[in-house]
This record gives sequence, structure tokens and C-alpha cells, in this order.
Amino acid sequence: MVAGEAMKNDQAEKRVVELRKEIEYHNYQYYVKNDPVISDFEFDQLLKELETLEKQFPDLITPDSPTQRVGGEPLSEFQTVMHKVAMLSLDNTYNYDELREFDKRVKKKIDVHEYVVEPKIDGASVALWYGKGMFLRGATRGDGVRGDDITANLKTIRSIPLHVQSGRLQTFEARGEVYFPISGFKELNTAQEKEGGQGFANPRNAAAGSLRLLDPRIVASRPLDIFVYYLSYSEQIFQTHAEAISALREAGFRVNPLIKTVSDIEGVIQYCQELEEKREDLDYEIDGVVVKVNALAQQDELGSTIKHPRWAIAFKFAAKQATTILKDIGVQVGRTGRLTPVAVLEPVQVGGVMVSRATLHNFDELKRKDIRIGDTVLVERSGDVIPQVVKAIAEKRTGGEKTLRVPKICPICHTPVVRKAGEVAINCPNRMCPARLKWRLRHYASRDAMDIEHLGESTIDKLIDAGLVDNIADLYRLIVSDVMRLEGFKEKSAENLIASITQSTQQSLSRLIYGLGIRHVGKYAAQLLAREYPSIDALAVVSAEELKTIFGLGEKTAEAIASFFATEEHRQLIAALEDLGVSTERKIVVETLPLAGKKFVFTGGLSAMSRSDASEHVKERGGLVINSVSKDLDFLVVGENPGSKLAKAEKLGITILTEEEFLKLLK
Repeated sequence: MVAGEAMKNDQAEKRVVELRKEIEYHNYQYYVKNDPVISDFEFDQLLKELETLEKQFPDLITPDSPTQRVGGEPLSEFQTVMHKVAMLSLDNTYNYDELREFDKRVKKKIDVHEYVVEPKIDGASVALWYGKGMFLRGATRGDGVRGDDITANLKTIRSIPLHVQSGRLQTFEARGEVYFPISGFKELNTAQEKEGGQGFANPRNAAAGSLRLLDPRIVASRPLDIFVYYLSYSEQIFQTHAEAISALREAGFRVNPLIKTVSDIEGVIQYCQELEEKREDLDYEIDGVVVKVNALAQQDELGSTIKHPRWAIAFKFAAKQATTILKDIGVQVGRTGRLTPVAVLEPVQVGGVMVSRATLHNFDELKRKDIRIGDTVLVERSGDVIPQVVKAIAEKRTGGEKTLRVPKICPICHTPVVRKAGEVAINCPNRMCPARLKWRLRHYASRDAMDIEHLGESTIDKLIDAGLVDNIADLYRLIVSDVMRLEGFKEKSAENLIASITQSTQQSLSRLIYGLGIRHVGKYAAQLLAREYPSIDALAVVSAEELKTIFGLGEKTAEAIASFFATEEHRQLIAALEDLGVSTERKIVVETLPLAGKKFVFTGGLSAMSRSDASEHVKERGGLVINSVSKDLDFLVVGENPGSKLAKAEKLGITILTEEEFLKLLK
């Protein structure tokens, strides 16, 4: 090799080392700290430069190079490896009394001073082995003693450091939970189904299934992430679990920010209660809380059984999935006339709620999933979302199950149904169908629309069945004596209902637009329209082409709005509402309001007011309240126990307001 070539190689080696350090730093800032300091484009340029140099000088490629994360050639099979320390499972408890019993058992042997509590991530457990600070091997839990070597797949997860940042940890084994973010899970399932494939039942299955793939390139294309929760072996001595977790954080690992040290079992219980309340705000699935004795010497003293450590326990939240029998499939007619199959279930507890009905989405989905009457089915409930049937368990079929035929007539008014080309929806075209009218009235009276107190589902059913209401405008024609004819109503309750209906005539323009039930028009779209147009009359004459130019309004929504107001029935409804005293105009010029056009998102609990009231204050001042964090958001208002929206807003550089700052802004 000539001197010039040697010099080039030396220069390349120096630059490669610089690039690796810089790329790993930016990886850490982006994937672990959620605080990027350069753009995606700048990061891609650094990685591209490193890839080019390593291609030119292949002898400079090392196992811990950032370029090795992208996934190599497919494997033929996984090798089995021994864990440095056995991966025991945790004993479970489902109520607070059992947690107190755990505390009593611990205190019989030791004088426990502190517990560490943390979210129990619903993913796939792995063991990560490091030597001289370098990631050497990663394995699945397996049987607890042996697991599969999935190093190539784990290297694709960018929040796993290939080389640790801190000198405190060099030779050690860390345990972590690989998980699939909920947002990424939804995108993956949508993509799988579009390609005719089968979606995963839940994020946990998606994570575990991804780690079992033999092709790391496919794994690299999926947004897997990890929280490291335990230092199972280390040459460095630590006094407490909290100290070891701190060392892992310093070394560059992603540690859950909700980990906390508490002084007693009542503090543990309070943490469990608080975490269960904010569970639905997280972008990852959790199924409980892990409780650990903090002092490592006390952990050693307590020891373990063959299966479980005696110094830790898992408090499990109410299950969000359960299996039950699908007794029947009903057909529900919605406010737009859409027919939806609904599962009638053998009642079962799901997520702490007794579920007897669940959505089946549409008839195409029913056919694709091959769900039949009489099947044993997996039911899922997430937060306040309507329970849904995830899949049928075909292995439990007896042969007596029946397939539902797609209806040809509306089950309520018996009008032949219609289905537009290219759409999955099957609709009842009869605008006077009683089922459609009931849904329209429920939507119109709902809290987010015209907020008519005392006008609940049963009252609406009674009004329609008695022939007192044939459309929305008829609500404003009701008098006390009419309502008193209904079962369960006396003079005072009838007066209260009429007063609530009368009060709704002065609701905001955005609430009225939303309450009309225009297809595809949600609360956010209604706010946009009320900001753009001073009245319903002004909105009613706008073309679909003009509506499409409004930022944030989709093409389908624009066409649905124009179609709604082009219908004679709807024009007559608007005219009737105006004649009956319903305000159809914007009360204030939006441009003069202090928050005109500003977009807000709320996360966490507010102490001074409810989120609904806070949203109304924003809208009254010309602002918009939306659900998701994106780069065009103006303010994220953070209350107590904020969810994942906070980290995303910080990453995007969004202005973050505390509740106190938000209240000052309102003033």
C-alpha cells in the first residue's frame, strides 16, 4: 500500500469514528430523549456519508456501527442461548388487598423502606448482553433459562445502544420490554389489510411476532421500541434498584419516565390508581404496575421461588380483552342510514366493564374475518371506545355456527338498501326511517353538539314513538303539555326539558354545524367552518371546490357538506330552525378574537375546569381545539399526569403551556 493510500485510509478511519459518535448521539436524542437537535434530512446525510465510507473501506465496518441497524440477510433459524441470570416471571395480583398482603409477607422477613413502581409494559421481554460496553447479544425470554438469539432483530431498534455512553456499565445484562407503539400498530394493521394480509390482534402480538421474523430487514421497517427496566447482572455494584436504573439511563438506555420510588404500600396503591386513569393517554399498551423492593441487598435476602422473585409482584389492571360466545348478529341503522352489524354477546367483563354488545364494523369486515353466529370470539375494549370483536377462534367451532347473510332491506323500515360502487357501506336510503331519525336526534342533542340536557335516548324514543317529532325542528315546536303525555313525565320534568331545548337555540355556530350530522363533519371540521363562514346561510351556498381550499378540510368532507346543503329536505330544515329562533349566525367576528385561528391540544387532567369547559373557552376566543399533536399545532396545554402527547410536542418544538399559563392566556 502506498503512503497516499495509507493516508486516505487513516483519514477515512478518523471520519468514520467521528460520524459514528455523531450519529449515535443524534439517535439517542431522537429515540431516547425525544429531543432531536438536527432535522431528519441532516441525520440522513450523516448516515449516508458513513455508509459510503464503509462501502469504500469495508475493513472499517464494526458490529456496533449505526449502519448495522438496517438489517442483514435473512436467517435460516434462531440459535438457542443461555441467559446469564434466569428470567423469572412475576407473581400477579388483581386487587389492592392482595398488594397489602404482599407487603405483609415482605415485612415478615425484612424492614422494607422503599418500593419502586413502574408501568408493566405489554410487550415481549428480552435480555441484552454487553461486553466492554458493546452490545453483543440479545435473546427472548424463552423458558426463562434459555431463549432464542434475536440479536440481528434487536439491533434494528434504534433506542437500543450498540455501545453504551457511560463508563459505569461495561460488562452487564439488562432486561427490557420490546413493544409496538399503538399509533404504529394501527398503521401496520391498515397496511397489512390493504395488501390482503391478516392484521395482528393487538400490539403485544405485533411486537412478539416481529421479533420472531427471520428477516431482520422486515423487522427494521417496523417501529419497534423498548423500555429497559432491570439490571440483572453487572460487575459494577449498586445499592438500590433505582440507582441501577439511573445507571442504565446514563448509559443511553430508554427508561420509562413514569418509574417512581415510594415509601410504603399505600403509595404503591395510589400510583396504581393514578396510572390506570392515564393508561389510555399513553402510546403504548400497559396491563398493570410492577412493584419491586428497592434495596438490592433486601432483594437478595428475600430470594425467589422456582417461578417468581419474592421481592416483586405485578398488579394487573382489569383485562382489556376476553373471550365469549357470539350469540347473535344484529343490524343497526345509524343516523346517516348506514347499516352496521353488531355482535350480541354472552356478557363478559372486559376492561372492568360488562360487555354484551360489540361492533363488527361492516359486512366486508365480517366476511373477511369469517365471524359466525355461535363462534367463540375475542373481544377487545380500549378506554371509552366501543368494544369490538377482534377475531373468531376457529379451533373451538362445533359445526353448528351460522354465517350472517348481508341484508337486502332495512331491518327497521324495510326499504331496499343501496351500496355505492367502491364503498363498503350499505345504506338505508329512506330519510324518514325511524332508526335514522333517532340517531340524528341523539347526535343533535349530545353534549358536544347542542348539549340539550334531559333529552336522552329513552326520551327521544318516546317522542318519536308518540308521533311528536318527525325531524330536528320539531323539537322546538314541543310544549309542556305535549311532553307530559309521555310515560314518566310530570309537569316539572316536562318544563325542565322544554327549558333545555329553548336554551339550545343560543348555542354557537360550530355546535349547530356539528349537530346537523353532516357526513364526515366532526367537531374540528365544524370549528373550521364556523371560523370561515359567518352563518349557516353563507355556508349553504358554498361550492365543494371552494370548501376544498380550506386548510384542514378533506376532499370527501367538502363534497359531503355541499351535498348536504344541496338537498331540499336539509334546506327546509335550516329555514325551519331559523323561523323557530335557533341562532344560525356566528355571534362574534372571529378575526377580532384574541385566539383567532390558534390550534390547541389538551393532555392530562385540569384542576380548575374540565377539558370540555377549557375547550369552550378556547372556541369562544376564536381558537380551535383538535385531538392530535402535529407541526401546525400552536399550543399544547399540559395538566396533571400528561400522556405521550407531551413528548411528541417537545420533539416538534410546540409551545407548551401549564394550566396556570393557559388560564393567564384566557384572561
